[in-house]
Amino acid sequence: MQKGKAIQICGTGSGVGKSIITCALCRIFLEDGYSGGPFKSQNMALNSFVTEDGREIARAQAIQAQACRIKPCAQMNPVLIKPSSDRRAQIILLGRPVKSMSVYEYKRYKRLTFWKKSKSP
Repeated sequence: MQKGKAIQICGTGSGVGKSIITCALCRIFLEDGYSGGPFKSQNMALNSFVTEDGREIARAQAIQAQACRIKPCAQMNPVLIKPSSDRRAQIILLGRPVKSMSVYEYKRYKRLTFWKKSKSP
């Protein structure tokens, strides 16, 4: 299997069409004979999708996977943030809920969990 190049879709804000453009490109590339799948490392969304193995991802990545005719999985959206108020959100890692956190708690959690610095020799 030959590795392809990645494409990044950017936009200026929420609701500007990044997800629908990605969905369309997934299907266009599939019909042109390419294989691939969606990936969004961190997504903030109220609407989620439950995968076959019971994990939760953003609905946008699930629809994009369906456009690629592949099964949605938690690796397509490793961090899902589901807002519960203007200052708190439920944090879901690889499809499993961690806990509800404030912005400050999440920043600290991210720094301690995701960005662990390795010790130099």
